Amino acid sequence: MSRRALLLGGTGIAVGGGAALVGIEIEVLPGRAWLYHHLGRDGAEGVVPDVEAGAFEKGTFPSRARGKDVGWAISRPPGVTGALPVVIALHGRRQDHTSAFRPDRLGLDRFLAAAVADGVAPFAIASVDGGESYWHDRADGDHAGTMLTDEFLPLLEEHDLDTSRIGLIGWSMGGFGVLRLAALLGADRVPAVAAMSPALWRDFDDTAPGAYDDRADFEATTVMGRQQDLDGIAVRIDCGEGDPFYAASKEYVEGFARRPAGAFELGDHDSGYWRRIAPSVLAFLGGALA
Repeated sequence: MSRRALLLGGTGIAVGGGAALVGIEIEVLPGRAWLYHHLGRDGAEGVVPDVEAGAFEKGTFPSRARGKDVGWAISRPPGVTGALPVVIALHGRRQDHTSAFRPDRLGLDRFLAAAVADGVAPFAIASVDGGESYWHDRADGDHAGTMLTDEFLPLLEEHDLDTSRIGLIGWSMGGFGVLRLAALLGADRVPAVAAMSPALWRDFDDTAPGAYDDRADFEATTVMGRQQDLDGIAVRIDCGEGDPFYAASKEYVEGFARRPAGAFELGDHDSGYWRRIAPSVLAFLGGALA
């Protein structure tokens, strides 16, 4: 039975504490993230480094693909000038391009400054608005996938960034987005992709409302079962054990012929967890780009 069927079925379920724990652990019952949070199984929250960020640019551009003005931002390491490789950051649902750099979200500009100071080869991080599109072209005319490839990458080139080889980082909705974008662009263009708590579902019936147009859209764009599309790309997948996407993410990782980098550990589906793993994720991407 899918989670959606269970939630909508209207059947009362009376279980003891132990049975409920087992049900949530295997995702038969909803509520894994809530339970892990209240049991203190989230782990420590990551802290944004107390360092100065480097040069920062931001702006908007009229996106024909999305039919609206789209915000963007670029962060560079302190003291680094000239052309740089770039990592594109795709945000989660109900977020925007600022989420990558806000200190109450991920603070990636300061994590980048700290990483380069610790010896990671310099690169820039660029983010852009994707709305709630799940980073693919939608039937309502919001073509965020096309915006990324046909509009945002050329814009980054105009800002002295090398897009011939790009790294990708995303969380939640953006975690799915970077896995799909990496597969579309291929290993010649994307040396590395890092998905943090990717929003993955096994079946359309389990998906969040609005994430896909319909079952055909889900089947055309899902990354589940298509791990071979990332052959030749360094892949990293991280997910907290208290995350509602834990089981699907674990199944996705197990589908690779060679296990990706990353880990499943204490953590929830939130910025505190993503900040905690940010240093190792940026070091992974920087190493691949170098």
